[in-house]
Amino acid sequence: QVHLVESGGGLVQPGGSLRLSCAASGSIFSINRMGWYRQAPGKQRELVAAITSDGSTNYSDSVRGRFTISRDSAKNTAYLQMNNLIPEDTAVYSCNANIRPRDKVYDYSYWGQGAQVTVSS
Repeated sequence: QVHLVESGGGLVQPGGSLRLSCAASGSIFSINRMGWYRQAPGKQRELVAAITSDGSTNYSDSVRGRFTISRDSAKNTAYLQMNNLIPEDTAVYSCNANIRPRDKVYDYSYWGQGAQVTVSS
């Protein structure tokens, strides 16, 4: 069994910062791509940022320059540092990872439980 557990959401004022964490646990052989998605009420889920196993990153235009994705491979954990938050960043943020379990030969896509981020004064 493989699990993704997120932490770090909450309420923050505009201009503030939050850091989300996504920890993978279980019978893991390797972790490839890890990413963060978000979904605001009434909107489609969108990719916010992603990072590959070799450290390559990509960001949505709406967060580039404000958000930073990173990972600690030794801890099987990815982070999303969110700075200069604006009300439009309010959404449920979900972690996604492509993981090869120890008893499998392919990667599978796993999702975290989601973390609410609310930006409001």
